[in-house]
Amino acid sequence: MTEFTKTLCPYCGVGCGLEVSPPAQLGKSTNRDSQGNPTWRVRGDKAHPSSQGMVCVKGATIAESLDKNRLHYPMVRESLDQKFRRATWDEAFDLIVKRIQTVRFTQGPEAICMYGSGQFQTEDYYIAQKLLKGCLGSNNLDANSRLCMSSAVAGYIQSFGSDGPPCCYEDLELTDCAFLIGTNTAECHPIIFNRLEKYHKKNRKVKMVVVDPRRTPTAEAADLHLAIRPGTDIDLLNGIAHLLMRWGYIDPGFIEDCTSNFPSYAEVIRHYSPEIVSHQCGISVEDLETAARYWGESQRVLSLWSMGVNQSSEGTAKVRTIINLHLMTGQIGKPGAGPFSLTGQPNAMGGREAGGLAHLLPGYRLVKNPQHRAEVEELWGLPSGRISPTPGLTAWDMITGLENGVVGLLWIAATNPAVSMPDLERTKAALLRSPFTVYQDAYYPTETAAYAHVLLPAAQWSEKTGVMTNSERRVTLCAAFRQPPGQAKADWEIFAEVGRRLGFKKEFAFANSSEVYSEFVKLTCDRPCDMTAISHERLQADGPLQWPCSSTNPTPSKRLYTDLRFPTPDGRARFGAYHSRGLAEPPDPNYPFVLTTGRLYGHWHTQTRTGRIEKTRQMHPEPFIEIHPRDAATLHVSDNQFVEVRSRRGKAKFPVKVTRAIAPGTVFVPMHWGALWADNAEANALTHPESCPDSLQPELKACAVQIVPVTVDLTVASYQLQPSHQSANL
Repeated sequence: MTEFTKTLCPYCGVGCGLEVSPPAQLGKSTNRDSQGNPTWRVRGDKAHPSSQGMVCVKGATIAESLDKNRLHYPMVRESLDQKFRRATWDEAFDLIVKRIQTVRFTQGPEAICMYGSGQFQTEDYYIAQKLLKGCLGSNNLDANSRLCMSSAVAGYIQSFGSDGPPCCYEDLELTDCAFLIGTNTAECHPIIFNRLEKYHKKNRKVKMVVVDPRRTPTAEAADLHLAIRPGTDIDLLNGIAHLLMRWGYIDPGFIEDCTSNFPSYAEVIRHYSPEIVSHQCGISVEDLETAARYWGESQRVLSLWSMGVNQSSEGTAKVRTIINLHLMTGQIGKPGAGPFSLTGQPNAMGGREAGGLAHLLPGYRLVKNPQHRAEVEELWGLPSGRISPTPGLTAWDMITGLENGVVGLLWIAATNPAVSMPDLERTKAALLRSPFTVYQDAYYPTETAAYAHVLLPAAQWSEKTGVMTNSERRVTLCAAFRQPPGQAKADWEIFAEVGRRLGFKKEFAFANSSEVYSEFVKLTCDRPCDMTAISHERLQADGPLQWPCSSTNPTPSKRLYTDLRFPTPDGRARFGAYHSRGLAEPPDPNYPFVLTTGRLYGHWHTQTRTGRIEKTRQMHPEPFIEIHPRDAATLHVSDNQFVEVRSRRGKAKFPVKVTRAIAPGTVFVPMHWGALWADNAEANALTHPESCPDSLQPELKACAVQIVPVTVDLTVASYQLQPSHQSANL
């Protein structure tokens, strides 16, 4: 074989096309990694419309992780204090099936939980939904998208009547004004940023506004950087709206014909004068006015956001407040304009389509909607009422469910909650109490494996065929191009086999992932995410396709809402009227700093892949904490000196990086380092689980901390760790 296989990068939600070829080809030297091991060649796919041949360092080096520290066969143990022993698949399946049946008939199906991942392909997500929500009657299937994109989901549904980003990447090169808030796009979605930055440099009339407490590489490229205080996003957005209203930069016709609830919104924003917003946000009135003028004078405004908005106790309100600016100025449904969430994971969008959160069902349906449940039951051939009308446990609910004994079985797949969940010490203590945990992953060890009773080896990217959907609703076929190592199986195959062994043979009689996808798209018929004209075969022939792409209109649609009609009962988009509530845990004299967390360019989530690749590991060899020079002087600390960071929940230790890129009073820590990669450097040992009441997404972006140089006597009374109300119940 000498031809390249077309596939998709399995890291972030940009969805970059890749072409991969074997290590050895005729007439060429064998491709090897830094240790001399043969590795597959990876290059950008110039024909992929999303990435246009570009690829970042993570995508370029992805193949180097494929054979490092892989889990090759099932392993089991009776209790967590025992060592794992190798098992056959039959033994592992028998253990899981017997445990599921025991829990079903003693505690009920609501005691069965699965925590999945945006690393799943859509086929994996779909079979997991069918098994838990359909056959077993448990809606307790959530995913790490709960920590990532659930506020965007809730915001779109409440404002437009449906989930789904309305924009596309082409809009990056058509906009007059790019408004980036809560996103370090240059590091977290680099290929999107490359496209935007190139366009911005060529067109100096195009404005770029970046809202972020840190002066990130993204902010460095902006015409205007608004370094607001953490938690003041809604103050800023309402302040911009106040000025747009005052200056007449609104679209009365669009508001009248296409929206509802504008009077309530207008009543809220009148309270956000420039002077008040300047004081609250810690920015100048002049900068606020400049941002509003850029928005108001632009014909095509594109807003981009990610975790800095979503990971908040008022995440849904922030998303809707961004959307409000588009609605009041008519900036939606046209090229170069609209609200555009940047998805964090490679197939978080596909997960949303397939129903991959505890309150969703496939085809952008809701568990609470009786018609939606009936439609899914009919296609699955299930008796009426099998799907529970009650939304299932979210990721954090599963942790508290372990604490209070309502969870009898926890199945974790393709994610690493022993690093990524908030209030990490509490999370670990809960995982230790799990009666039975199945952990399904491609790699071993991981931090979460320490809490498992059964380990299942999963095939990963490169070893299974399926589809993923990126941030612009573009579906790409990811073809397998090598055999899984050892006895590893595709996630959907594992779920389907458990289903068959539970007695649901006809429900899981799939020969391959193409058949799985064909069944799934039937559930998208006449839904906002209609993909009935998409199949593995068409993707193979035509390349990546955007939805909606229906059997009645098989031409993909670049944008949503171009007719200015929305999937709400009255066809109108809804304004959301919100006052700012601020941080769930603001700083105080005992904990005077606000800690914010985030990603670095060369690493991904908890380093399960990137930590095993020499080049990316060398780019970011150790964790650190960014501290402003003024705060460093007050603390009497300097570069590379270690400090202990304490919150009401836990503590961690980091070397200091003194920089003016962070605002005074705020500190930054990357979230990638778990216990396998550094000692006492877990960012989420500090964060809290307080969440948005609508999206139930935790506020991972901000918590109150104190900072102590490690040379200081840590028994000083003013620096004692104060237990939170959350941990007091353990």
